[in-house]
Amino acid sequence: MARLRKGVSYRNLERAYTRISKFKNKNYVPVRPNIKVVKFDMGDPTKKFEYILTLITKDSMQLRHNAIESARQTANRLLEKKAGKNNYYFKILVYPHHILRENPIASGAGADRMSTGMKQSFGKPVGIAAQVKKGQNLFRININKQNIEIAKEALKRATRKLPCSCKIVVEKIAS
Repeated sequence: MARLRKGVSYRNLERAYTRISKFKNKNYVPVRPNIKVVKFDMGDPTKKFEYILTLITKDSMQLRHNAIESARQTANRLLEKKAGKNNYYFKILVYPHHILRENPIASGAGADRMSTGMKQSFGKPVGIAAQVKKGQNLFRININKQNIEIAKEALKRATRKLPCSCKIVVEKIAS
């Protein structure tokens, strides 16, 4: 199985899927890879909370699904441990739609017989990414006042797993 390429390879925003071919059977992406993000809502969605903490991106870029899942696991683990399972509501606000493609070119002995070169250079699907604009909300945590510091720490840890710089905004819910 091929190695996963570095995230830098897919960080720049690119045009969404378009392929126009004179052959009708080439006008589509043949496979859509599975999304690694397991859950988009965690905690207790029915409970009322006092504060909302939001993680906002400072850059426009593509976030791969494995980076989003890694950030989710890190933040959710800390919230579950320190705040308790029903004392927060954590939601992922981005969804990976964009299909990442790669045209692998073989190198080494006998590579000239394996590689098709630029003949069908559209590429094979290798992953999925969420296209994020500058100032877009990535994650949201609803929480009570006594657990605000825990939620801030959870979002800081999640930021370390993402390839962009982010800021945390704290808002009080008017009730």
